[in-house]
Amino acid sequence: MTQELYQKAIKFAGEKHSEQKVPGTNANYLLHISNVAMEVLLAYHFDNSFDIDFAIQVAILHDTIEDTATDFEEIKQTFGESIAKAVQALTKDEKLPSKEEKMKDSLTRINALQKEVGIVKIADRITNLQTPPRHWSKSKIVKYYEESKLISSTLINKNEYLNKRLESKIAEYKQRIEALQL
Repeated sequence: MTQELYQKAIKFAGEKHSEQKVPGTNANYLLHISNVAMEVLLAYHFDNSFDIDFAIQVAILHDTIEDTATDFEEIKQTFGESIAKAVQALTKDEKLPSKEEKMKDSLTRINALQKEVGIVKIADRITNLQTPPRHWSKSKIVKYYEESKLISSTLINKNEYLNKRLESKIAEYKQRIEALQL
């Protein structure tokens, strides 16, 4: 992996997400982005059969279209079409009526691209499977759990290390749900 590609992507993402916080915290959103990138780097350590340069850039940029004013064209011009397509696949289509349809559509688009895109999605979900925020309703917590299982089953053959790690995080999340007596 070249540090120049990493630095270019992290600077871009840092500027785009500069005002965004990790939900429920005062931490800058770069914390989430760096955690997703770390998951991808660890996966590469265990199985280097994927393009780490591509995967890390996508990991760092994965929320720029969905969460900022950045659009497909800006990513395409700055990082190339394949990275822009990957980030677009990781972006939920807001024109679809339900959260479930948005996720299924995104997973279909992810599976149509290089396995690195699925690796980033798995890493993103691993990072997000923390204790549910206090303001989440019981139904939202359960839906997030079910959605996580869908991601796991849909992206099952992307990276053995990350697939096992996601399964473990889903099991921990289920225990948290049970501990909350939901």
